[in-house]
Amino acid sequence: MSENRKLGTFSLAALLVSAHYGMGFLLGSAEEALTLDAAGSLYPVSLALGTIALLALAKFYWQEVEQIWTFLGKRYGASVKIFVGLMSWCSLIGIEAIEIITGAFILKVLGAPVLPSMVIVAILLMVISLLPVEKASWLFKSLLLLNFLALVYGLWVLHGLPDYWHSSLEFIPSLAQVEPPHLVGISLSTILLVLIDMKYQQFVVQAKDIRSLYQGCLLAAIVLLLLAFLPSSVVVAAKHAGILPPGIDGKEIIPFILSWIGGGSNQPLGIILIMSLLVPALGVGSSVLRMQTKIVLDFEILPVSNLNRLLVVAINALLGLAVALKGGSIIDLIASFYAVYVAAVLVPFVAYLLARTGYYIFCDFSVKLSLIIGSMSALTTLILTLVLTNVVVFGSVELTILMMGIGFGILGLLVGQLSFNYNKLPQS
Repeated sequence: MSENRKLGTFSLAALLVSAHYGMGFLLGSAEEALTLDAAGSLYPVSLALGTIALLALAKFYWQEVEQIWTFLGKRYGASVKIFVGLMSWCSLIGIEAIEIITGAFILKVLGAPVLPSMVIVAILLMVISLLPVEKASWLFKSLLLLNFLALVYGLWVLHGLPDYWHSSLEFIPSLAQVEPPHLVGISLSTILLVLIDMKYQQFVVQAKDIRSLYQGCLLAAIVLLLLAFLPSSVVVAAKHAGILPPGIDGKEIIPFILSWIGGGSNQPLGIILIMSLLVPALGVGSSVLRMQTKIVLDFEILPVSNLNRLLVVAINALLGLAVALKGGSIIDLIASFYAVYVAAVLVPFVAYLLARTGYYIFCDFSVKLSLIIGSMSALTTLILTLVLTNVVVFGSVELTILMMGIGFGILGLLVGQLSFNYNKLPQS
């Protein structure tokens, strides 16, 4: 593994930031900012806080090297590895749905209807995911950089630089507008996801040394915190300037502002700036779809063949499309799927850490039982909240999923351990 450890401070920070800075970060924050102003930055600020919290586990991951499902599987059995992988696959459905939604609303600014656009975007994601375009990631990142520069320019044109400064100062007071369960659900699911998600862990293990590891994570957190207030301050500046049309959907604000900067959606520059969002959305979405397919095929759930690959891609795309068609807030959707993975994996992961440090060793059966019960509880809660709206128990979907999954996960861990200890007692 040492030959792959080549990332210095700046390279690691850049990769960690790029893993977060995407459509959910931009369009999701803007959607929230339409009604909450500075409080719309809750999700990106939570990502920054999660990256700071990652410092506590960075050295552990760097030394462990292997992915979370691999070291949990080695410790507790192959079934655990498969289950954790499947929960990761499930969480990616939500991310894929976000890319479909954002892609459709970007096209809406160009005059395309939303629902047909979602279907078209889902088909495009399927096609692109089957093509060998992994090396084109530099293009997606370059276009996001172009988008960032355009937003900064837009902030300057809208005389919104003071709004950026005020957003950072007003962020904490503005959180009073957010319902406490929603505040806790969004922030907790996001922060915990950063701590245990393999998407970020894969970069951490490539740091060339411990110093670069810590400095890279800290620098990434600072950059994310600086970026966190950009979408919300652009929206606030646009509201103050009066350029937003009445009744605009929050999901299309950033594409609309970019088209406005470029002189309109029918002008070449406006189209280029809008495409600077659409192409990365397709790139991220197809990458997620490719990752989902790899998870299913790597675990040999189906034999590897071109036909099965196409089948898996189609099923994944249809699931993402179904969730996208359900609609709802971008941030709520992201946090809900984050919460499912966190609720399923957190308790077994903590049990592994306790065993590794020698503090307490839970038996394999109790960890497996915890993972199964926690996963099923979290998944059932997610499905029910997607289908029904009156099943939210703790005031927010994200918090309900977390409480149900983690609560039943802890119960399964304790019941499994008690059963194990009882069976070890001498029988009279």
